[in-house]
Amino acid sequence: MGFFEKLKQGLGKTKSSFSEKINNVFSTFRKVDEELLEELEEVLIMSDIGMDTSVKIINELRDKIKKEKIEDEESVKKALKNIMKEILDVENSNLNLQTNPSVILVVGVNGVGKTTSIGKIANRLVREGKKVVIAAADTFRAAAVEQVEIWAKRANATIVKKEEGSDPASVVFEAIKKTKELGADVLICDTAGRLHNKKPLMDELSKINKVIDKELPECSKEVLLVIDAETGQNAILQVKAFKETTDITGIVLTKLDGTAKGGVVIGIVSENNIPVKFIGVGEQMDDMEVFNSDDFLDAII
Repeated sequence: MGFFEKLKQGLGKTKSSFSEKINNVFSTFRKVDEELLEELEEVLIMSDIGMDTSVKIINELRDKIKKEKIEDEESVKKALKNIMKEILDVENSNLNLQTNPSVILVVGVNGVGKTTSIGKIANRLVREGKKVVIAAADTFRAAAVEQVEIWAKRANATIVKKEEGSDPASVVFEAIKKTKELGADVLICDTAGRLHNKKPLMDELSKINKVIDKELPECSKEVLLVIDAETGQNAILQVKAFKETTDITGIVLTKLDGTAKGGVVIGIVSENNIPVKFIGVGEQMDDMEVFNSDDFLDAII
């Protein structure tokens, strides 16, 4: 099965929920008017796109309908899809890994699929012919190091670890040393997933960033925030909270296959101006793909 088929299958719950609601709206209307737009706005809000983004989309749709004199259902749907695409294409979804080595810092609360995402991203990079080192710098959560080690082995990546409770910045320092020794292309750093008390997380990320800036001053750096799609609207709040602690360059959205809340992708990008870089639609090693707005929208509408 190709990834688009997996995506369609994985986003089945979102599609049946979203498309069904939109089709129900159109089935009761004979003309494109303000009442139709109000109903569509309600559907968007109920589909976890978020209040602000839903209002923004409908305002743009209203302008488009007037300007292009749209009068039929299919043209309204097409216009709606195009507006969503413009939102999702805020920036390139490809990773910025121009230097050798480059660094990927992975952040996110516990339980969102951070470790699995690291393994899957490492696997993709290794398959592309890159040499990858993983720093097991989430040293506070029990079994976090063991978990990331299992995924590193599956991906054929090199792991750098220390005992539980070690200083995360020191793990990153050792991992940078190993990256240089091996002439590796990419260093992926796991980090602790605390957000309830932001201060320790901010201090920790600040220390890690200082080590990276000192030891690899000119390197390309991605900071990827892993978000669980099943959390719906809460995902938008999580992105905002993490943005306060570090400069997020991209989103990794996991567990899209288990939820009807895939519409949250649009709200996340719109409200935070951060691109989605990867989406996960399953448990297997290759069930993660670079985000493509056309494929995503085709799979839900």
